[in-house]
Formats: sequence, structure tokens, C-alpha cells
Amino acid sequence: MTTQIPSCNRSGSWLSSLVPALDWLVHYQSKHLPGDVVAGVIVATLLIPQAMAYALLAGLPAQVGLYAGMLPLAVYAILGSSRFLSVGPSALLSLLIVTEVTVLAEPGSPRYLAFAIATALLAGVIQIALGLFRMGVITNFLSQPVLSGFTSAAACLIALSQVKHLLGVELPQTQHLHQRLAELAWALPQIDWPTLAISTASVSLLLAFQYLLPWLLAQWRRLPLVLEQSLSKSGPIIVVIVGTVSVAAFDLGEPGGVSTIGEIPNGLPRFALPEIAVSEALSLLPLALTVSFIGFLENISVAKSLAAKRRQKVDSNQELLALGAANLAAGVSGGYPVSGSFARSSVNFNAGANTGLASLVTVALLGLSALFLMPLFYHLPQAVLAAIIIIAVFGLIDFAMPRRLWRYNKADATAWLLTFLAVLGVGIEKGILIGVTSTIVLYLWRTSRPHMVVVGRVPHTEHFRNVQRHDVETLPHVLMLRIDESLYFANAKHIEDFVLCAAAEQLELRHLVLICNAVNFIDASALETLADLQTQIQDAGIQLYLTEVKGPVLDQLAGTEFLKQLGQDRVFLTTQEAYEKHRTA
Repeated sequence: MTTQIPSCNRSGSWLSSLVPALDWLVHYQSKHLPGDVVAGVIVATLLIPQAMAYALLAGLPAQVGLYAGMLPLAVYAILGSSRFLSVGPSALLSLLIVTEVTVLAEPGSPRYLAFAIATALLAGVIQIALGLFRMGVITNFLSQPVLSGFTSAAACLIALSQVKHLLGVELPQTQHLHQRLAELAWALPQIDWPTLAISTASVSLLLAFQYLLPWLLAQWRRLPLVLEQSLSKSGPIIVVIVGTVSVAAFDLGEPGGVSTIGEIPNGLPRFALPEIAVSEALSLLPLALTVSFIGFLENISVAKSLAAKRRQKVDSNQELLALGAANLAAGVSGGYPVSGSFARSSVNFNAGANTGLASLVTVALLGLSALFLMPLFYHLPQAVLAAIIIIAVFGLIDFAMPRRLWRYNKADATAWLLTFLAVLGVGIEKGILIGVTSTIVLYLWRTSRPHMVVVGRVPHTEHFRNVQRHDVETLPHVLMLRIDESLYFANAKHIEDFVLCAAAEQLELRHLVLICNAVNFIDASALETLADLQTQIQDAGIQLYLTEVKGPVLDQLAGTEFLKQLGQDRVFLTTQEAYEKHRTA
């Protein structure tokens, strides 16, 4: 009987692989239409206020957020491998833009807008290049503790940046946490009380929609599930309506001290490229690289999470291509960098979306809003949008993870803490680098001292276990060592010292057996160490043997001087075979 090996690389035609939307467009089922339409409408009601809020967070005009949620979302719906992901402005990328571009230009100026748009174009080019070179594996180089520490710290910075809008005070833009806190403390006596009242009411209403209303609807259980979800997710648009009407009705705008969005031009985005010099584009490359990396991490993590719920597959390389194309679309249509949003994508999924048509419905509604509804937002308070941002990023703060990590693995907890403090203290880009570097250093430190144990045979079995944990049989003239790590330059010396020390303590030793069932790789430095080790113990009258060497490792050793000198007869298939060979020797 032949066992079938599952494949994770099967795909259809090259065209359907390049344009995944062809699959659901050609085979679209009418039963999916109601779910797609309802989901598209619900996501649009959430995206409109969020897009404007995130644009203001990025230091850009409110309409730029809408532009970033239109063509990019449509492009992703056609090219993305996830049917549920909602691409558009995000809080993290908005914070990156305002933090880094502020150094190059004054927020609100035409140059600032040009730099933000150019960043989207550069990020799109980088992501497409990575996708073409099949570099989707880059997500493996950022550990979960580092990602959690980064997002938690970034969420704190985002929330702190919005406090000035909640209080109605003016604060200078700064990248350092201690300066922000100091400026905030000095500005507290200048709080605008009508603005604070609007902020408090907005936050309370958003929390009620997010937590209290779902509980009440669940208790009542008289509404269809889709309608319950629609009502629960309508908090942002309701807060926008209530805040706008209140400011207009009571004339609380600029004369009254409450900052509002002001005039937003009607119309769809224009297709054009930003006018910047080559030298200016080069100065944006570090930011574009960071945006590409962080945006893709957001994208792929959300896409995989939702796809797993319906047993669907997400292709990381296709996601790079799709997100890169979406960023190019943002760059040519007056938007700024985009990525997948967990909140909007979850709403899209739970509201019944079945295909990318739901995203196209959302795009159509955003287009209609941009054409006809912009004057309605003239009296929209910035405090309301700040409240929307703070509630949206609140879920990104994960202070439970460091506690779990500390109980399980203190090195990972240290990486989380270093990343969190670095992002708060020295900024996002440097903070990420510090977090990634700390992970690599901790990994090297951990693997440089691999777990090695002396083993013996469990009586009447063929199992070999740690002599310090189990009652096992050992032989006075045989030392059996198990190495629980691959062999490479960082741990080669430690392994050599451990082996020589263990051999010196066993006076009758004539046979040394290294059990390699956990060794997946031996690099050149470790191979040289093994050769030296063989020479040293052979001079002491001890023979070296290997057992349970994996096929790829054995293939790697084939033809080396080490294996020729050792001899194939000293490489055993099983530890039991080596044990029996030397039990009576």
C-alpha cells in the first residue's frame, strides 16, 4: 500500500494563480450574493470613519484615507488569495508615516502629502519584487514575542498621539515618549471642556456598542444574526453622526473651541504620480522597507487567521504581490500605504462575506460617499475620530502575553520587553531592529548551550532515556550521549567540552556513542570540531560512533574526510544496534 504524501503546493492554472479572483468570478454562485452585499455594506460603514481617522493620524487630509480605501481594496479583491481580507489604511502604518515623514516635511503641506504617496509607491515596488522572488518566508524572521511587543508599544503611541484631540489642546509633534508626556502635562490646564465632553461621550458610546450592545442582543435573541452583527459594528458611524449633528446644532465648531474636520472636497481621486526628486525618493527607502515589512506582516497574519476558519489556503507570495499592487494603486490614486485590517476583515468575515465581491461593494459605497457625502462631514469633531482610533487600537495592546511568556520562556519574555521599551523609547524603526536583534542574540545564546544528556537503556525495551530522570541500564565501557540540537559554529566548542568532560569521568570508557536523532544540520565549523574530537579521543584509546543520523545529515557528511576516517561501520541505524554491538565488547 502506497502512502500519499500531502502537497501544499498544488495549484490550478498559472492565470488563476496570478489572479485568484477568476476562481470565484467564473464560478460565482447566486447564494453567495446576499452575504457579500451585506458584508460589503457593513464594512463600508466601518471603513468610512476609520479611513478618515487614520488619515488624520497620519497627518494627511481626511479624503486621503478614503482614497486609500478605494482602488487599493478593489485591486486586492482581484489579486489577493484571501476572500475575506479588507485592505486599506491601518493605525500602525499611519503612525509610521506621521513619525518618519514629519522629519522630511511639515504635516499638511503638499510636500508631506507627496512623500506619503511616494512611500506607498516604493512599498508597492518592494513588495512586488519580494513576491516575484518568492520571499514570503520573511514573516518567519519576526517572532511572535517581538511582533506582540511592537504592536503593543505602537498602540500605546497611537493612543497617546490622540490624547490632544480628546482634550482639545495643541501639542507639538515629537517622536520621544518622555517629551510627549511632558508636553501633555504642560497642556493640561488648557483643556477645552466641550471637546472633552464630546470625547467622553464618544468613547462611552463606542464601548457600549462594542461590549454592552452585543450582550443585550444575545440576551434578547429576537434579531437575525446578521442584523445583530450589523448593529454591534455600527458604533463608529453612529458616533460620527451624533458628534457631527451635535456640533452643528449647538454651534460648537471653531468659534466654540471644538476642532472639526472642515471642508472635504467631493470627488473621486485623481490618477497621478507624486512629484519628488530621486534623492528625496532615496531618503524614503528606509521608511518604505519598514512599511513593506510591517504591512505584509499585518496582512498575512490576518489572512491566515481567517482562512483557517474555513479551511482555505493563503499563499504568502501571492499576498506580497497583491499587497504590493494595492500599494501601487494607492500611490497612483492619491492614497498612502495600506495593509490588511484585522477589525475590518473580521467584520467582513462574520457578516457573511463569501468572495471578494464584498470588498467591491465596499469600494462602490466609498466611491459614492466621496462623490456626494463629503460636505456632511464638515462639522465632524476631530475628538470623535480620535475616540474611534483609540478604541480601534485598544485591542492591539497585549499585556497578557509577557506574563505567559515569563512563566514559559523568560528569554522570549525578555525579547517582548526589549521590543516594547525600544519602540516607546527610540522609535518604531529602531525599536523593531532592536527587537529582531534581541531575538537573534537570545536564539544564539540558547542554542550555543544545547541540551546534552547521558542516556541508558530502559530495561527490557529498546528505548534510551536520560540517566538522571529514569532507572536505566548503562555499560561501564560505553558512554552514550544524546545531542538535542543541530551542530553549528556557536555550540561546537560547548559540545566538544561536554563530551571530553563526560569521557574523562568514565575511567573504563572504550566506546563513545553520539546519538544524533535531534541533529538536523552540521555546519563546517561543527564538522571540524567533530574531526578534532575524533582525533583526541582516539589518541586516548576511545572509539567514536554515531547513531540515528538523519538522511539529509548523512548525505551532507558523505564524501567528507571525517566520515572516511570514522568509517561507515561506525554509523549505526539505531541506538539499540550500537548498544547490542558493544554490550559484550
